[in-house]
Amino acid sequence: MTTTAPSDPTAIVWSDAARQAAFAHWFQQQAVAQGLRPDSLRPASADASFRRYFRADRDAAHGGGTVVVMDAPPAQENCRPFVDVAALLRAAGVRVPDILAWDEPQGFMLLSDLGDQTLLTALDPARPAAALPHFQDATAALLDWQQTSRPGVLPAYDEALLRRELQLFPDWYLAQHKGVALDDAGRATLARTFDLIVERNLAAPSVFVHRDFMPRNLMLPRADDPNQRLGVLDFQDAVYGPITYDIACLMRDAFLTWEEDTVLDVTIRYWERARKRGMMDFDGWSEDFGAFYRAVEWMGLQRHLKVAGIFARLTLRDGKPKYLADAPRFIHYIRGTALRYRELAPLVRLIDKVEGWEAASGFAYGRV
Repeated sequence: MTTTAPSDPTAIVWSDAARQAAFAHWFQQQAVAQGLRPDSLRPASADASFRRYFRADRDAAHGGGTVVVMDAPPAQENCRPFVDVAALLRAAGVRVPDILAWDEPQGFMLLSDLGDQTLLTALDPARPAAALPHFQDATAALLDWQQTSRPGVLPAYDEALLRRELQLFPDWYLAQHKGVALDDAGRATLARTFDLIVERNLAAPSVFVHRDFMPRNLMLPRADDPNQRLGVLDFQDAVYGPITYDIACLMRDAFLTWEEDTVLDVTIRYWERARKRGMMDFDGWSEDFGAFYRAVEWMGLQRHLKVAGIFARLTLRDGKPKYLADAPRFIHYIRGTALRYRELAPLVRLIDKVEGWEAASGFAYGRV
């Protein structure tokens, strides 16, 4: 481990000397037990939380290849949900990392390595036909997991959580990022909108929900084993909630945008497969794709509002500005959905006012 300057891409930088020492001791133990090469330890990735990941090589006597190390400070991160949800996904036949070692009190974990190529790297919105097989693989894994769902296992995606997430939009995107102080009319518009969103989404049937099921968290099969399934990561925030959430998340991505015909194509294929599994027997969904798709849009709207707030918070509170650069994508998602529903017209007017689009007339938003 090193504390060299952060300009060195191979450096692992520690701000806490005591944690660095604890990690060094733990990792040395794993190096002996798992055949790891300490000199190969290097950064792998970081995410929007306080977790970060390293990669290390394994010697030939222990099978070679690489492993991933998670550093999750226990004061900020609880690894227990990661372990529990991984077990649920694995039991459903979904490919997730194996947990090779875990120091729960200190928040250090050793994982099998699913590779370093995310599905995001293989997708090009200009080539939707090439993306379709990948989306088929992703929805197959999703359906396998959803079909094993049962209540009482994961936290409920209930009204309190839905509303807490929605509140991120006025608190962080509007107030902190845009500097907007809503007047009584603006607050009333959001209150009515949030009531509608919560009502529509709580009406949907519940399944296991990944909550961030998007291409950045799906891993392509390794080149040496192309028959593997897509791997799934970043599942520790899973809940039990609307079946519409993860398909909305997959097709209304944070980092790339698809034309509406592609979104419909993939969602219809998901719906057809779910229907054959008996998972669309609700409120006419099995006979009417349009009814299901409207529910997906209302679920997506909740996510878009939440994520716009999260991206502002990541930048303004956590010093991660790269996320806010993608916030406009979600504002376009919000507006595009709201334009299709008469009861959301006040939300469109509010968004237009906040974004300075009031002069636009007949403005339609496509791919950005």
